[in-house]
Amino acid sequence: MSNQGMTRAQRIVLVTIARNEADRIARLLASVRPWVDSMLVLDTGSDDDTAEIARQLGARVEQYEWSDDFSAARNVALDHAGGDWHLVLDADEWLAQGGEFLRQVRQQPADWAGQVRLDDVLDSWAPQGCVARNWLSRLLPGHLRYAGRIHEQPVHALPVRRTPLVIAHDGYRPDALVSKRGRNRRLLLRELQERPDDAYLLYQVGKDASVYEEHDLAHACLAAACERGDRQASWRLDLIIRWIAAMKHLGLHGQAAALAHQERTRYGFSPDFHFAVGDLMLDWTATAPDRTDDLLAEAEQAWRRCLAIGERPDVPGSVPGRGSHLAAFNLALLLEVTGRSAEACGLRRSHGLAEAALLS
Repeated sequence: MSNQGMTRAQRIVLVTIARNEADRIARLLASVRPWVDSMLVLDTGSDDDTAEIARQLGARVEQYEWSDDFSAARNVALDHAGGDWHLVLDADEWLAQGGEFLRQVRQQPADWAGQVRLDDVLDSWAPQGCVARNWLSRLLPGHLRYAGRIHEQPVHALPVRRTPLVIAHDGYRPDALVSKRGRNRRLLLRELQERPDDAYLLYQVGKDASVYEEHDLAHACLAAACERGDRQASWRLDLIIRWIAAMKHLGLHGQAAALAHQERTRYGFSPDFHFAVGDLMLDWTATAPDRTDDLLAEAEQAWRRCLAIGERPDVPGSVPGRGSHLAAFNLALLLEVTGRSAEACGLRRSHGLAEAALLS
């Protein structure tokens, strides 16, 4: 259907599922309310004031008995919402930028899926408050539905467009991770029992294990996911970086270095990849003192490569700073300890790094 054939503006509905989110639901709803036509909150069993706060802020609240299946809950919420477009967000997220874009969407036919940039917010030590950036399909035509018990995905074959919408998320803060520990793993393992060779599920189990520093499990699952997965998958770069880190923590430096060498051509565009290599080489020096000079040279080369590439916010999973000040931080410290203080000082100045911060 063309724009000219449409007889009315398209309705945009915020759709979220929530449970015991009284501390955060207002932040989400306040950020989105100016830009959407209505808001639907599916409460999955709260025993706090989540539902009442949502109603006070103008959201329609429906109740749903949680069934250990995120897709089932998402799809019930979408059925209730009934919009031409659905903006699908979680209670620990909020709209940070780009709300005005939704005004344009109202005039467009719902025949494509829109990706938003998701910025994961960690703690104050994280650069600019972000730990990673991803692109996820969250602005969806009204008829689309989800599949997958956890890490659910919308099922469709529509064109996908990146939008100016920026969503912030603080669900990976340490306090939030404590409350989630075990829940996601349990659902992932249930799903994996049904589809034991699913590379994406293996990757997600490995990712969950890496978040909680369970390096043996992360190594095993990420290795299996890499073996079974599509080399073109958008999540494979993150898999490789996490796998290198898991092997580093397990002391498998040689295997990690071999993997990095194998993947260098494919992922040489990514500062995150080179940053992980530099970290690996530096860590290796502790157990291979006879190779210190060579390993430090490889670490230096990796961090210089990060700076040569620069930031790549367009790459899923990219961490702000790995193409700039974080790489410069590590490189300057390496230059300092290898007797090149003047070059280290110049590098710090050029990236606005404080001397005291580097030496603390």
